[in-house]
Amino acid sequence: MDRTTTPRLPPLARRVLSFLAILALLVVVWEGYKVVAKSLDTIWPVRPDNNSMPHVWDIGGELFEARRAGEDILLVLLLKEALFTFREAAVGFVLGGAFGFGLAVLFERYKLFERSFMPYVIISQTIPLVAIAPIIVIWGGRFDWPTWIPAAIIAAYLSFFPVTINTLRGLRSPAPTSMELMRSYAATKNETLWKVQVPAALPYIFTALKVSATASVIGALVGELPSSLDRGLGRALLTFTYTFISAPEKLFAAVIVSALLGIIFVSLVTFGERLALPSSRRLSE
Repeated sequence: MDRTTTPRLPPLARRVLSFLAILALLVVVWEGYKVVAKSLDTIWPVRPDNNSMPHVWDIGGELFEARRAGEDILLVLLLKEALFTFREAAVGFVLGGAFGFGLAVLFERYKLFERSFMPYVIISQTIPLVAIAPIIVIWGGRFDWPTWIPAAIIAAYLSFFPVTINTLRGLRSPAPTSMELMRSYAATKNETLWKVQVPAALPYIFTALKVSATASVIGALVGELPSSLDRGLGRALLTFTYTFISAPEKLFAAVIVSALLGIIFVSLVTFGERLALPSSRRLSE
């Protein structure tokens, strides 16, 4: 008896459909809450009026309207600001990733260094970012560098921590027999690092880089606020906050573009992971 097999969609298509399904569910929940809350005459937890919760189609329509005659539509303007913010986030991502990797190597190689400085690495992530950002901007004002660099430094500040922790765990993940084999070959510490430990740590590193990608976008957005920049999504979010009562759709549109920027950044890291690692070695699958 012949068995017919149902063709399965490619993994990428399944992920896209899952994303669209969740997005559709969020739209239904958003609009459904407005209908139910109005019918029950309740304002908890959020007022269902159009000032607090504009309709999804109104937000989408706002993206395709020009702010002034002769200007680009809001979507194009926000995409331009997103490119500016992406540069800051990408620079911070690279700086934070490199610094985190270097710290992890030092911690793995010198246990005294780890015991001395790991508590401070952890404490650094408990300091409110809104308190750190103005300090970095003020200190950075003493140097002759582009005004967006402090925002990139803040992005690096957020992104180095997950790389440090996960890379350290990955560097300690090789089997003892593999490490003993390298010692029997009289391999140096650097040879063991690059031939055994780093390859074993790559799944952990890529997992951390996905977290760092989103953290770097958040750091760049927050860093733009006290930097006196007239560009970037952070500045757009702040500007639209002032007009939230009269035009809430603009703020929600900026939030959506900011979220898409983070999604795209993580997708780029995921694409790099797929190129570098077979599926059997990925921690996320």
